[in-house]
Amino acid sequence: MAVRIRLRRMGRKKRPYYRIVVADSRSPRDGRFIETVGTYNPLTEPYQVEVDEERVIYWLKNGAQPSQTVRSLLSRKGIWLKWDLMKQGADEAKITEEFKKWEVLQLERQKRLEAKKAQQAKAKKAETVEEQPKEAEQEAPAAEATQEEQTIEQAQAAEEKQES
Repeated sequence: MAVRIRLRRMGRKKRPYYRIVVADSRSPRDGRFIETVGTYNPLTEPYQVEVDEERVIYWLKNGAQPSQTVRSLLSRKGIWLKWDLMKQGADEAKITEEFKKWEVLQLERQKRLEAKKAQQAKAKKAETVEEQPKEAEQEAPAAEATQEEQTIEQAQAAEEKQES
């Protein structure tokens, strides 16, 4: 029996919510499973992942293989780093030290992302301020064009009267 750690889709249409489950690889995606070890909600900003770390490590030790998506979620939570260090035979002190380094890197990454979002929002705001005068300029030629069209229509009407 091949055991997989994978996502089980829940929620309603176009509103997915996933449970992270341990299941036999032969069972269907939303079918029978052995144990629920976490949840994943992709709709929130930022997305939410809750995982029972002890149970995931237990199943990994017993040969369960995570799906690619679950592996990336475990990486984002730092569980995959801990598992990798355990496989290499690192002691608990080294695992704790490496995990703290990883947490610092994640905090720095989060700060960079927030700064980038703030910069994009500022640029977008400046862009909309610049577009407003341009829109007014574009409306003026449109008004002139309608006046020109009216004069052309009047001239055509006058020509038709002369012809009749």
